[in-house]
Amino acid sequence: MREIVCISAGQCGNQIGYKFWERVSQEHGVEETGLYNGNNDLQLERIDVYYNEGSSGRYVPRSVMVDLEPGVLDSIRASKYRQLFHPDNFIHAQSSASNNWAKGHYSEGAELQQEVLDIVRREVEGCDSLQGFQFTHSIGGGTGSGMGTLLIQKLREEYPDRIFSSFSVFPSVKVSDVVIEPYNATLSIHQLIENVDQCMVIDNEALYNICMKNLKIEHPTYGDLNHIVSVAMSGVTCSMRFPGQLNADLRKLSVNLTPFPRLHFFTVGIAPLYGRGQAQFASKYDVPEILQQAFNPHNMMCAADVSHGKYLTAALAFRGKVSSYEIEKQLLNFQQKNSNRFTEWIPNSMKLSMCDISLEQVPRSAVLISNNTSIQEVFKRINAQYTSMFRRKAFVHWYLDEGMDEMEFNEAEANMNDLVSEYQQYQDSTVDSEEEIDLDQTQATFGERQEKQNKKCNSKQQSNIASSNEI
Repeated sequence: MREIVCISAGQCGNQIGYKFWERVSQEHGVEETGLYNGNNDLQLERIDVYYNEGSSGRYVPRSVMVDLEPGVLDSIRASKYRQLFHPDNFIHAQSSASNNWAKGHYSEGAELQQEVLDIVRREVEGCDSLQGFQFTHSIGGGTGSGMGTLLIQKLREEYPDRIFSSFSVFPSVKVSDVVIEPYNATLSIHQLIENVDQCMVIDNEALYNICMKNLKIEHPTYGDLNHIVSVAMSGVTCSMRFPGQLNADLRKLSVNLTPFPRLHFFTVGIAPLYGRGQAQFASKYDVPEILQQAFNPHNMMCAADVSHGKYLTAALAFRGKVSSYEIEKQLLNFQQKNSNRFTEWIPNSMKLSMCDISLEQVPRSAVLISNNTSIQEVFKRINAQYTSMFRRKAFVHWYLDEGMDEMEFNEAEANMNDLVSEYQQYQDSTVDSEEEIDLDQTQATFGERQEKQNKKCNSKQQSNIASSNEI
């Protein structure tokens, strides 16, 4: 397998990134010091995808952590896994982006970008064959959205043929701690549409709903939310990190899930869902139940109801000892029963990957990555908040003071509205009568189809001979 470089930007991105490395290290049997202490050779077979192996036998995550203030990075340096990370890969300034996208993208972030790019370049040069970049960030604040998209833009220019994947936390109405979130999110989405190959949409509102309704946690903390995100990230990346019957990597995901270049915003669903310390209750689910849960709107990490849209494409990543025949049979059965939820003009729209290494205490689990047209609800929600403020030019002067132009706001809004229109267009489109498949033709045996083709060829030849005779 080829290597992936991980970049975390901002407070939210670094906290999610740290939780991801904590979980992945446990799955691969890597201790807090970076030494291997596992019990299965398969844990080391593809560990190079995310880790560099040092001369002393220590495994160091290929991770770069960036922030414009030192607070979060200092807490990671003082955490249990502080010895795991390369000390040079913590990059921070002493100021802050002040929740301002323009500060992160143009002024404060631009001053720090060269230092970050040099560290990323060093990590890339240490790879045998770089596959792509994985970003974790929030698009509601200043550093994760502004500086995060700046780094994506610069790295895209430098490595145009690599895959760019992002786990982006989108703002929501119920869970909002920044007034100018709609501005930051709209400007970030404008960049994500152009420069990212796949964007996993994570929504705080959906995470709170999962904690309170599914897991019955009355007062969820950010630790509970980050746990759910780390489970999803682990599931999405498991077939890249472990061997299995059917493999998937970043490029395979992009090729199978993105029917049109701009429609690369994915919804992630987890099955079975369990909170911290509840793994023993999730151990008895069979394949049909896991499949039903994965497609359940309540298990999605995005506050857009997938039952309102249609699945353009989807990828299902199974973990554990499961028969491929059983999964394919149940999947076909599910698609036939819910055919109205899948677009009819993309046949066989499901990508399947199977990883033999299961989660600890959970013998069977799955993660669904779906490209569903209902994702437009998230963009509409952000746009409604954005227009109500921008109509009165509220808070705009903070962005203009950092060197931004008002035209950038208009371009970003227009780009997001175009994206919503595209999703709606493909949701409404059906198979035209001219494009309808001839059932007789599909049901015919190979021999019958061959015979029909031969007859056509013979009649063409005879007509050609007749016309040449006339001449």
